[in-house]
This record gives sequence, structure tokens and C-alpha cells, in this order.
Amino acid sequence: MRYCRILLPLLLLAGCAGLHPPPTQDVNLYLLDAQAPIKHAAVKRKLVIEVGVPRALPGFDTPQMAYVQQPYKLDYFAVNRWTDTPAHMLAPLLAQTLERSGAFRAVVRAPSAVPADLRLDTELVRLQQDFRVKPSKVEFTLRAQLVDLRHDRVLATRVFDETASAPSENPYGGVIAANRALQRILKDISEFCVRETEIP
Repeated sequence: MRYCRILLPLLLLAGCAGLHPPPTQDVNLYLLDAQAPIKHAAVKRKLVIEVGVPRALPGFDTPQMAYVQQPYKLDYFAVNRWTDTPAHMLAPLLAQTLERSGAFRAVVRAPSAVPADLRLDTELVRLQQDFRVKPSKVEFTLRAQLVDLRHDRVLATRVFDETASAPSENPYGGVIAANRALQRILKDISEFCVRETEIP
């Protein structure tokens, strides 16, 4: 009886210990934070341009970092993520790039109380690290549409598609490559907006 009194609490403690969840791995968080080398516009337009809220196609509207190892199959890293969805991280970068171009009277982000003359709409089509090639590469595709709000018409639409080789075969290598690709896309989008609003 005495042994039972000693063993029973020990058995209960051992059973409860098995109920604790297994320790979780720390998640690594990464940023899209590229800055493009921008050529300052020769002429400042008397236009306010609004950067619309970027959208993303299914599969990429998530903070999870996507990669591919075989055709038509999208996978995600388990403990490596973006700090926010890539589409959300794009908005301030697009606005900063257009501001730095000096081409517009003002640059605002949607939603804004300031009436705008133009709106830049973007959609993330693809952002993935491709391990089917060595070295792996990041494929970054962004669709942009410039809308004239004064006349309710689309001025121009273009797809920006960039790839960049990863310096290492891991998620961090993909982050570096993604920012390199984004740097070129930001530069091209700025030039696209300036070119399409030139006065003939």
C-alpha cells in the first residue's frame, strides 16, 4: 500500500509530461526591401499618382515562401517566411520608387483622401525559388496597369518578369535573389510610369 502511494503520483506526473506539446522551431522572417537605382526625371508632371493596393494570384497571397522542385507543384518552406505577404510589402516600395523619380507632383498610397490623376495597379503573378536548376533561381513576375482616373481609361499594361540566381541553395539565398530581381522590377516600373505619362 505504501508503494502504491509513492508510485501513483509518479505515474500521474509521467503521464502529464507526455501531454506537453513538442517544442516548436523558431521561424526565420525575411523582408522584401530593395531600392532601385532611379534616374531622376527631367520633367516633373503636374500629376498625382496613387499606388493601388497590390494583389496576388492564388498560391502567392501568403507570407509563406514558395519554391518548386517539379512542374506544377508549389511547396513552401516550413520555418522560413516573409514578414508579411509579398504583395503588401510591395506597396511602400513602389511608392518610394515613384517619389524618388521626381516625375510626379505627389505620390499617394491607396486608400487616400487625396484625389489622384493616375493609379498604378499591380498584381503579383509569381515569386518562387526554383530548385530544378543549379544554382537555384528566383522567378519574380509582376503585372502592372497604369490607369488615367480623370478619363477612366487604361493608359498601359505590362508584365515585368525577372529572374535572379540564388547565391546559396537555401531560403536565405532565395531572399537575396528575390531582392535583386525586385530591384530591377522597381526600376523598370518607374520608367514605365514616366514613359507612359510623357506629354507628346
